[in-house]
Amino acid sequence: MLKPSAIITLLVSISLAVGGVWIIYNINLLPEAASSNAPVYDELFRVLFVIGVILFVGMFAAVVYSLIEFRRRPGDQEDGLPVKENLPLEIFWTAVPAIVVLFVGLYSYDIYDRMGGMQPLDHQNHGYSVSSSEEKVWGGIGTSSNNSNMDLQMQSLPVEVTAMQFAFLFRYPKGDFISGELHVPVGQTISMRMESNDVIHAFWVPEFRIKQDVIPGQPTILNFTPTKPGRFPIICAELCGPYHGGMRSTVVVEEPEIYQDWFNKNSNTIVS
Repeated sequence: MLKPSAIITLLVSISLAVGGVWIIYNINLLPEAASSNAPVYDELFRVLFVIGVILFVGMFAAVVYSLIEFRRRPGDQEDGLPVKENLPLEIFWTAVPAIVVLFVGLYSYDIYDRMGGMQPLDHQNHGYSVSSSEEKVWGGIGTSSNNSNMDLQMQSLPVEVTAMQFAFLFRYPKGDFISGELHVPVGQTISMRMESNDVIHAFWVPEFRIKQDVIPGQPTILNFTPTKPGRFPIICAELCGPYHGGMRSTVVVEEPEIYQDWFNKNSNTIVS
């Protein structure tokens, strides 16, 4: 038969779980979701947030309860009970974190794989002019695990990104021109080959839920598919020097017709 303390613990645990789920589905803590990556990432965020809320509130409540219940009463001059060990408690506080960490690790790996992080990119040029000396490119976030590299190469719009202190430059190989802003059509998969001219930078668009390091001498690939028209900030998320905080740009997501007009006005090679 369950002891009253066990019943109370079970009821409190259920209340914390329900409260955590309610908070994450009723309070929006993330920016607007504007890419096909966002729902997958948000799924992981919700799970981690619920686990975090349960652990934080549960431990905070246990500390407050202990401070009140086991405080020294007025006139009490006796020593505390000589408790040396509690095997069930030690097994509990070892097993629960181990299970949580294992679950989070496996679930995060699954999300990373679904976002394309485990897709092989060796010897794939993805529409870029890659020299023979480049043996490997890294990255691939945003590549659907349902698409092969050849499918991605045929369907995606290639953009070459150069990062430097303290700006991003975007070159469109098909139009042979460079832009200070990233313009892309809504619903089109974008495959960016990124490299730095100096130090390590990071390409981060919060609304797209994508972030990838840009490394000198080592190309990285980042793929995404925008789902909403608009202007979204591009932020360098890697400390790259004294003006790191000002290293920003904008990704402009446009309807296909508007994007094509912009592309034709800027390109040296008209593409219909």
